Amino acid sequence: MKLAIVGVTGLVGREILKVLDEHAFYPETFIPVASPKSQGLPVLFNNHRYFIHTHEQAIAAKPDIAIFSAGAAASREWAPQYAAAGITVIDNSSAWRMNNEVPLIVPEINASILTRSHKIIANPNCSTIQMVLVLAPLHAKYHIKRIVASTYQSVTGTGAKAVMQLENERKGIKGEMAYPYPIDLNLFPHGGDFLNNGYTSEEIKLVNETRKILNDYSIRITATIVRVPVLGGHSEAINLEFEHDFEIDDITELLGNTPGIIIRDDIKNNIYPMPMDAAGKDEVFVGRIRRDESQPNSLNLFIVADNLRKGAATNAVQIAEYLVSENLSGIDISQPPH
Repeated sequence: MKLAIVGVTGLVGREILKVLDEHAFYPETFIPVASPKSQGLPVLFNNHRYFIHTHEQAIAAKPDIAIFSAGAAASREWAPQYAAAGITVIDNSSAWRMNNEVPLIVPEINASILTRSHKIIANPNCSTIQMVLVLAPLHAKYHIKRIVASTYQSVTGTGAKAVMQLENERKGIKGEMAYPYPIDLNLFPHGGDFLNNGYTSEEIKLVNETRKILNDYSIRITATIVRVPVLGGHSEAINLEFEHDFEIDDITELLGNTPGIIIRDDIKNNIYPMPMDAAGKDEVFVGRIRRDESQPNSLNLFIVADNLRKGAATNAVQIAEYLVSENLSGIDISQPPH
């Protein structure tokens, strides 16, 4: 099996290598890919040194799967070229998510829709992934009518430049700014680009992607994105209105039995989800589970996950693992090497 990682030098690319190691998902041939300026530079993976390829070299090597984490512009340009060469692309960017021909996948929810004909597969936005993993079992049982989402997103969601801005500010160093304002000791309701309707592109992604993954375009959704001075981990305050009533104990039991979810909800002992709980972990943490007493059939939740892990790298690797286990990319691994 041949695996390419496109954008291997970025925050998500480096996290993908960690997840591959932790999951013992080792390809027979590993092909790291980055921009031309990085060509030939070394990358350490699985105790081996590899050298960065260009796109042309990677396509010529014919990997079975290519995981893209190089941004939307690169994905729009290169993903179709990889796909045309018979390579299955798993794309972390926003480039293909709302394309009707491209499946938008959270493996625990909808991996079963994948077939060998899908040569470009989209990874959802980080904030969408952690939210829908929790919402999917609730929607199946109680039918969600409306979602009000407020997200508190870490600087790693913006990238390395934003991490450097926060670190510089904490050290009193003047440096390059990723944001229009200081982020340390501050927060601002701005994620993505502002649109004509007053929402941001990140807020609209959360709306559109949730409907597509849950395959229900009748759900009413509104969102507000807030950027906070946290290095890693996105948090979400979610309000749900259901068609059917519920018991809190049933909600907790249902979510506690859902793969990939960990309940942290013991308010007597001040136990609730926090970004520090999720750091470096694949699971999504849920707490503050309580009835919304202002209207019928409504629920409040607080959801936290490591946005570089389940929000990006882990979800992409899980898609690759599913493709291999179901032999949907034309290859099969019975035992990983090394």
